[in-house]
Amino acid sequence: MKRFLRICAVLALTLAAGAPSGAAQAATPFCGITWGSLPKAASGPGGLSVTNVRAGQHACYDRLVIDGALWARVSYVDQVGHDGSGAPLPLRGGAFLRIVTTRSDDTHQVTYDPANRNEIVNVTGYRTFRQAGFAGDFEGQTTLGLGVRARLPFRVFVLEAAGLPPRVVIDVAHIWSN
Repeated sequence: MKRFLRICAVLALTLAAGAPSGAAQAATPFCGITWGSLPKAASGPGGLSVTNVRAGQHACYDRLVIDGALWARVSYVDQVGHDGSGAPLPLRGGAFLRIVTTRSDDTHQVTYDPANRNEIVNVTGYRTFRQAGFAGDFEGQTTLGLGVRARLPFRVFVLEAAGLPPRVVIDVAHIWSN
């Protein structure tokens, strides 16, 4: 009986201290993500043009970076359409983000023209990203599509640093906040 009471006391203290109740919880990093999945926008000063798109992986999210961009509007959509025609951009994933950003150039010259418009960055092995594609440069804006595993929280912001061109950053969480 004493042993049973000691086990109950240890269990009560463990639960009161908020200790993880399983190995899976202990292995999951706490990210504190509170972003949500509703449409978002970000902007910065100036007027540059898209020059490159790249991606990276982090413990709590996958990141897409659009070099040279000073603003972006990002939202989940049923499908991303090509600029001008509206024809669907084929993307892998359970959900799709439409990213509208800075036009390539005020002189109507395209400054970002990826070799493979359907696979603008390699996201093989990413936890959240499934495919990034180029939907076009039309009427003052550049449109990208991002296929993700599911409709997950995301954030959008502009990074600026002395001596570097600005860039739009889109982070998509691996999971909903834990």
